[in-house]
Amino acid sequence: MVGTRRRNRDGSAPARATGASFFERVYEVVRRIPRGRVATYGQVAALLGSPRSARSVGWALHALPACADVPWQRVINSDGRISAGSRGLGARIQAQLLRDEGVRLDRAGRVDFRRFLWDGNAGG
Repeated sequence: MVGTRRRNRDGSAPARATGASFFERVYEVVRRIPRGRVATYGQVAALLGSPRSARSVGWALHALPACADVPWQRVINSDGRISAGSRGLGARIQAQLLRDEGVRLDRAGRVDFRRFLWDGNAGG
């Protein structure tokens, strides 16, 4: 297939074709999540045109340096919880950062999506 370009299932161009790495594109989307809102890994992946790349979103956030300006704490799993990979100190930090932004976690550690889920628009 000489001369053809690969496309994502939804027709969007893969990250390499846009000039930005997938990780950089993840960070751009996560920076748009407003304070006091959360998004899921899958939601971020879908906004990037790669709906099956939720794990890659997690890898991108895990790769962030501690001093990054990306609000990584606003991304949680599809059950409304802090991901299992974030257990321990990381999970406690994430929960506290969310609380500091006004996001409530119930006793089971779950966020109410009806109240706090970001709709994907810049304004929240």
